[in-house]
Amino acid sequence: MKVLITGSSGQLGLEFIKCFKKNGTDFLAPSETDFDITDPLKVKKIFDEYKPTHLINCAAYNLVDDAEDIPEKAFKINRDAVENLAKECNENDVFFLHFGTDYVFDGTKNDLYIEADAPNPLNRYAKSKYEGELKAKEAKKSLILRLSWVIGEGKQNFLYKLSGWAQKSKVLKISADEVSVPTFTFDVVDVCIKALSKNLTGVYHLTNSGYASRYELSKLFIETKNFNNIIVPVPMENFKSKAKRPLFTPMSNGLISSKLQIKIPHWEESLKRFCKEYDN
Repeated sequence: MKVLITGSSGQLGLEFIKCFKKNGTDFLAPSETDFDITDPLKVKKIFDEYKPTHLINCAAYNLVDDAEDIPEKAFKINRDAVENLAKECNENDVFFLHFGTDYVFDGTKNDLYIEADAPNPLNRYAKSKYEGELKAKEAKKSLILRLSWVIGEGKQNFLYKLSGWAQKSKVLKISADEVSVPTFTFDVVDVCIKALSKNLTGVYHLTNSGYASRYELSKLFIETKNFNNIIVPVPMENFKSKAKRPLFTPMSNGLISSKLQIKIPHWEESLKRFCKEYDN
């Protein structure tokens, strides 16, 4: 394997880099400046020079509210750039691993979402990600994994923000009716390695097991870290946002677990591991 990684500075990209360094995989993870995926010529140049066998696209525009004001940026990165990558993968016979989001669903199912459920994105960010999925499918060899509430090393996740809030205020008001699956990058990468080794293709949901509200996630995190904050459950409508967000989007990881014959850890178990490994 020769793996080309986009989005090398993001929390998922960093986790892949850490894994590949540890297991000795040949990889290239250029900076966003050197590997501008919105520029077809720069994409072609990297492919021609490195000659990868696999592409892992960790790059994404995920500022949900900002996407309402500047949708062209979201679509440029989440859809048009994915089309550039898919075309280059086809021309070079490269396997394309791409990541989607639970936000492609509208949250009205009242049950865990499975791969057969029809997407119905509610906001511009979600629409850009769904259209990106369609572009990724144009690659002859592609695996699209929908993630939710991604948590890993770095400042781009909910728990990092929560830690900051906890330092500033004793009482924290957290939404109790916004529900999905906290999903940790080390588990995502572990499953991805297994999936790539079996040349799995198609669209799958990759989350930790179980599900939680933002309130439940916050409460366990605060308890695990031995903070003394008080967590108060409130409805999500208490928080002003430009983008319409789905309330209930937990996805089932049953299909990919069955395909790979694995058991993905429960989010509570992985949360405790995360707090231990990223204590600072």
